[in-house]
Amino acid sequence: MTASTAAELTTVELTTVELFKDAMKFSAGHFTIFSEDRRERMHGHNFAVQISITGEPDDNGMMGDYGQFKRIAIALCDSLDEWFLLPGRSPHLTLREDGEYVVAEFAGRAIPFLRSDVQVLPVRNITVEELARYLCDRLIDEGKVLAVAPIHRLTVKVSSGPGQQAVAGWRRPV
Repeated sequence: MTASTAAELTTVELTTVELFKDAMKFSAGHFTIFSEDRRERMHGHNFAVQISITGEPDDNGMMGDYGQFKRIAIALCDSLDEWFLLPGRSPHLTLREDGEYVVAEFAGRAIPFLRSDVQVLPVRNITVEELARYLCDRLIDEGKVLAVAPIHRLTVKVSSGPGQQAVAGWRRPV
């Protein structure tokens, strides 16, 4: 390796902060769609959310204000709390508005929901996998987390109960 090549290689000090506070949770109803004619019955979960943020510590040895990270994550969880969640991008479910109702059409049957009880998410299914990806995307797309610190990676875990979770991640393009 030449001196100029060695000079081009730089290292960046990275630290990971993991957040899993009691308030980082939401309760929501849903059903999982397995195929064009098979789905679960409606039920609910108490979903728990964990977030790992990897970035560069500042001159003070901190990556950012943990309080801001927590407030952002808790607000995102609160926005999903006590809703019935429906997937807006499912290939097997059609949604339509009908007055004060959102009607989900699945396998030739209409399932009406009060509009005031439903959130339609831009996901293919209401699963821990899709919820982890949705939350990760929201944290990045809204830019709030990126504004707090120079973040290199973000990981979001969503669990629907002990021993059952999914992980989605984002990495800053190089």
